[in-house]
Amino acid sequence: IIGAVAIAQALAPMARIAGFDVTLIDPRPTFATEQRFPHCRIMQTWPDKAMAALKPDRNTAIVTLTHDAAPDDMALDLALKSDVFYMGALGSRKTHASRCQRLTEMGWSDEDLAAICGPIGLDIAAATPAEIAVAILAQVIAAKNR
Repeated sequence: IIGAVAIAQALAPMARIAGFDVTLIDPRPTFATEQRFPHCRIMQTWPDKAMAALKPDRNTAIVTLTHDAAPDDMALDLALKSDVFYMGALGSRKTHASRCQRLTEMGWSDEDLAAICGPIGLDIAAATPAEIAVAILAQVIAAKNR
């Protein structure tokens, strides 16, 4: 999970209950804390450094939740270079279109970008951080089980 935000606080424990090992990546030490994310591996660094150490593979899902282009694009660029089974990014359709334009400028094709789930999560008309987390986790589980 990229981004120590409210949705991540709901998603992390749900993902653990569902059987996932959860790593929270956020360079902000005020937000990426054990108090906010108990029972998670916490990496207080940028996604490029964290993902270099983690070496994402076909057993990895990447979920970007920051609403900040710099860490989200960095994580998605690295996810696209790996064999992760799922990658998704928070944001509206307009935000996702802008994100895809930036990634296209980084050399990714439309076919490559089709692998990114954006807006992230199943469409269940989720409104709260917990509901959005349920929608995201359902989409991740569906991708894992395909």
